[in-house]
Amino acid sequence: MIKKAVVAAAGKGTRMLHLTRNKPKHLIRVGRFPFLNYLLCNLLKAGYSELIVVAGYKREIVEDFLKEFPHPVRMVDQFEILGKERYGTACALECAREALGEESFIMVYGDHIFSVGDLKAMNISDRYTYTAGRYHHSPQKFGVLKVEDGFLKKIIEKPKTYVGNFINIGLYKFTPDIWEKLTKIKISERGEYELTDAVNMLAAEKKVKVKEISDFFIDFTNPADVIRVSQFLKNENP
Repeated sequence: MIKKAVVAAAGKGTRMLHLTRNKPKHLIRVGRFPFLNYLLCNLLKAGYSELIVVAGYKREIVEDFLKEFPHPVRMVDQFEILGKERYGTACALECAREALGEESFIMVYGDHIFSVGDLKAMNISDRYTYTAGRYHHSPQKFGVLKVEDGFLKKIIEKPKTYVGNFINIGLYKFTPDIWEKLTKIKISERGEYELTDAVNMLAAEKKVKVKEISDFFIDFTNPADVIRVSQFLKNENP
């Protein structure tokens, strides 16, 4: 059984505009609690008892939040380890390596929420990496998963032309195989170190399987999402 889960929550969330002036977007209040609270609670309910949050922007506020959270959560400071100039989705995982050790683990982004059932379904004790996906009406906003016989062939980031509508939703199960690939990725055209580049390297070796989620995928990106997500969580009664 996999017990460890890492949450990437180092960014500011610039598309949230004024809402992130004094706090990272992961701590914007949605309904009764900060957004991050729902994600952490669902991870715990899914059986992941060792949680690691990688913080950066306003990390002291994240630290204060975690001190009040009713379950121990380890915080890693990305800016302290890598500085503020090195940026990208791979950086959070790079910073969490010491805390994760040589075990398999789950990784999610701090601005997404998944159901307890879908999180449980990613707890797979085998030698493969897994990425979760779902069909979406606006695939150009995400990475698109190209799949063959259950294995990932490639993640195509934000394609300008239609290549499919089965998207990568930022929910992974990793084995220690990921560490070597992280050392090999280069800075992307966007000026970032992309986790998907490392996943694509594993996919080229047929080491990545794809799992379609059964329930929901909540993406917390812009100010309008505060009301939308609040209403959804109210209906879900988390």
